[in-house]
Amino acid sequence: MKAYDEKHIKNVVLIGPAKSGKTTLAETMLYEAGLLTRRGTVEERNTISDYHEVEHERGSSVYATTLHTEWRDFKINIIDTPGLDDFIGEVITSITVCDTAVILLNAQNGVEVGTELLWDYIDHYNKPTILAVNQLDHEKANYTQTLDEAKAFFGPAVTIMQYPLNAGTGFNCIIDLLKMVMYKFPEGGGKPEKLPIPASEKERADQLHNELVEKAAENDEALMEQYFEKGSLDEDELREGLKIGMMKHQVFPVFCLSAKRDMGTGRMMGFIDNVAPSAVDTAGELTEDGQEVPCDPAAPTRLFIFKTLVEPRLGRLSFFKVMAGEVAVGMDFQNEKTGTTERISQLFIVDGKNRNPIDRLKAGDIGCTVKLKNTATGHTLNGKGATGNIRPIQFPPAKTRVAIVAKNKQDDEKLSEMLNEIHLEDPTLSVEYNQEVRQVILEGQGELHLTVTKWKLENLHKIPVEFQRVRIPYRETIQRPALSSYRHKKQSGGAGQFGEVFIKIEPYYEGMPPIKDFPVRETETVELPWGGKLVFNNCIVGGVIDARFLPSIMKGIMEKMSQGPLTGSHVRDVRVSVYDGKMHPVDSNDISFKIAGMMAFREAFLQAEPQLLEPVHDIEVLVPANLMGDVMTELQTHRSMILNIDSEKNSQVIRARTPLAELDKLLPALRNLSQGKAKVRSQFADYSPVPSDLQKRISEEFSKTELAEVH
Repeated sequence: MKAYDEKHIKNVVLIGPAKSGKTTLAETMLYEAGLLTRRGTVEERNTISDYHEVEHERGSSVYATTLHTEWRDFKINIIDTPGLDDFIGEVITSITVCDTAVILLNAQNGVEVGTELLWDYIDHYNKPTILAVNQLDHEKANYTQTLDEAKAFFGPAVTIMQYPLNAGTGFNCIIDLLKMVMYKFPEGGGKPEKLPIPASEKERADQLHNELVEKAAENDEALMEQYFEKGSLDEDELREGLKIGMMKHQVFPVFCLSAKRDMGTGRMMGFIDNVAPSAVDTAGELTEDGQEVPCDPAAPTRLFIFKTLVEPRLGRLSFFKVMAGEVAVGMDFQNEKTGTTERISQLFIVDGKNRNPIDRLKAGDIGCTVKLKNTATGHTLNGKGATGNIRPIQFPPAKTRVAIVAKNKQDDEKLSEMLNEIHLEDPTLSVEYNQEVRQVILEGQGELHLTVTKWKLENLHKIPVEFQRVRIPYRETIQRPALSSYRHKKQSGGAGQFGEVFIKIEPYYEGMPPIKDFPVRETETVELPWGGKLVFNNCIVGGVIDARFLPSIMKGIMEKMSQGPLTGSHVRDVRVSVYDGKMHPVDSNDISFKIAGMMAFREAFLQAEPQLLEPVHDIEVLVPANLMGDVMTELQTHRSMILNIDSEKNSQVIRARTPLAELDKLLPALRNLSQGKAKVRSQFADYSPVPSDLQKRISEEFSKTELAEVH
């Protein structure tokens, strides 16, 4: 297979909401170039792109899939991405290595919610962008409305390159404003006939062509001078101006397509070849310390790993972009993140599940290798003479979470291994064991994201699992002082156990006055690992309890504080004063006083008006103004306290404080309510008292659980 130089490699990512036709377009691009003799379809589950079993099951893309085609002496690397926000990690990694983003707009639906969400990432990375209005052959296609919505959303950068003559069921003609011809396609699509623009369209076409010329000229001073001198620009000058405009994010060319019927695809591919920027045209990626890495074939080789895939038979596949230099089979690289050396034993150009071996790849190209032991997504591999890490990919925080357990206990270890493997493939999916709630927590981008993960575990790895609700890490404290004593006495053959303690407990707060009831001999303040404090006063006089037993009493209290009497949650902010007790010259020992201290604390705690505290989060909900009322109502149904409302661009920002127990239900509710338009930022704020009725219910549920475990 031919190795292309950096000037003849174009990397494009196909982006758009679900059902916009990305996979069909990718298939058609390969067919147009002659790499396929027959086009597959999503319905028949035989496309090059959507080849995974889970994609066949769902009928839509779950993974970003790399493909390539060769078109008029150019190589076009194509990445077909999922259209749902649940799989946004696949989209973000693809955007980072593309040179141009092709956003598909469904001519039936215009600029959809999914388009708006995906645009944020393209805009963040400042990628040159093409808008492709697809499905113009559909009976409900509306090009004019789609174009108007695009102009309203993307702004004045929207630049008409083509428009359809007859959108709808009879669609077969496109007016091209760059070449000023009409393309008429045969019944089955394919190679069009070039015809003069009809007289009825000539005035409109001339006007739009002039607008195109002005748009191209305004991006470069030299071209602007040419335009003023000649009154127009030739085709090459137009291309140059459009390329400059695309790189400045001031030109978003609009193309017309029916990917399903192979109409308009070849013309857009020609534009990608001749006009769309390549890696060598655009600014290089930055390292973590801010150094630019130009796409220079003569520079030391540098590879950036943007995707990892684990195949059952092949093992780990690492997809990379050659940021500089060139890579060949047998080369050694230094992983800057892990400090390990990796050897490239094989190189592939990948088309879906097909891997095409190649000896070398040059700067700007995308490839794949296998069996890198210590390299993951976001890592940089440096050849001799190269140093520094390419800036890592920034993934969005998780939006939803569940606890996950294996249905069969013997699968626990295997489940842990497979979850780590899935996280390696998808960094937006995180897994951790939470010691406090004693659950394995699985976090992802949405309910579908987690459901697909469950499907993979059960169908690919044969591990039956179930999802459970994540337990809330409550805290317990008290609201008034209480006194208690406990005598621990146990007799058996030989030495027995004996210890008796008298304690007073009080709610602790910063700056509270010293205890006056008893003389304080010594005070120890413990910063609890779960937050809050324990203040421990030794008020023993007359030697009724030997000083050596005080640490054991405190240890027993701490042990009970780690699993509070009310719900088994951590206890915080309590002052304990040990003021009396008894000991036995033979039977008293550390364990006796530890048990006595623990039980005395438990009894005092239950008498001191125990209060359950719940974690609350400060949240910001960014929402369109027309949805604000509905969103505020939803917030209030989830015990949220509205703090303030502000404006940000064309949206409203609602700031509120929401209990964590409600947040897990609130986020998917807001997502459904706003059709994905609401954006939520959440951050832990503090612990707040749980309402009394809810506290009673939670405490009763805990008691029932404890009783069930005993029996």
